[in-house]
Amino acid sequence: MRVAVTGATGRMGREVIDAAREAGHEPLPVSHSATGETGGTEVHPADGFATLLSEREPDATIDFTLPDPSVSYVADCAEAGVPAVVGTTGFSEAQLAALREAAERIPVLQAANFARGVQGLLAVVREAVAALPEYDVEVTETHHNGKRDAPSGTANRVLDAIDQTRGDSSRVHGREGEAPREDGEIGVHARRAGDITGEHEVLLAGNHEELRLTHRAGSRGVFAAGAVEAAEWLAGRPPGWYDFSDTLPDTES
Repeated sequence: MRVAVTGATGRMGREVIDAAREAGHEPLPVSHSATGETGGTEVHPADGFATLLSEREPDATIDFTLPDPSVSYVADCAEAGVPAVVGTTGFSEAQLAALREAAERIPVLQAANFARGVQGLLAVVREAVAALPEYDVEVTETHHNGKRDAPSGTANRVLDAIDQTRGDSSRVHGREGEAPREDGEIGVHARRAGDITGEHEVLLAGNHEELRLTHRAGSRGVFAAGAVEAAEWLAGRPPGWYDFSDTLPDTES
């Protein structure tokens, strides 16, 4: 399988290239910031991405970049008929609409997190908030100091899972000054420090007790391997909008 990897010289791009090689695939690195080689493989310039898709005909593209270039890459994939796996987060509503428009022509799998453990966390969170409807909920996420979007895409998925179970909540992002807790609110806290790969915690508290549900990723390789698995699954699928949970055996339709 031939896989185009955008953002190839970034931290996640390099991880995806390694994961693709380990899975026996041929990576085609693409980057806005550099050309030359990465890990002994030629890096292709981003402005030639459409040509690369046409000439090398990859089976899928894996994108971990930024919202604007991600939308552009996926548009090129739609033109070329190449499935796209998107791990970029922080999209605006208009940018998500553009991705969904591309999904009318090609299969697009967009996910905030490609760790299988996070899918387990989401399932457990839904069960916990349903079982403890009166308990207060706080969500805390921690990432490395270079992460741009806050809250993280995974934290937003967790919050959406809570709302789907309890109904829409009021989200309070941090607290300052006189800020008593209101009924139905969820406190959301984003921390950025060092080289922390990713940690998400959901706290439920009430009735003189507390329940903490936590997922920690020890390496970006977890996300890269999951993205490669997603690309393997997506190749050959019909056009449509897919989620990483669709690739799991017990949730695949």
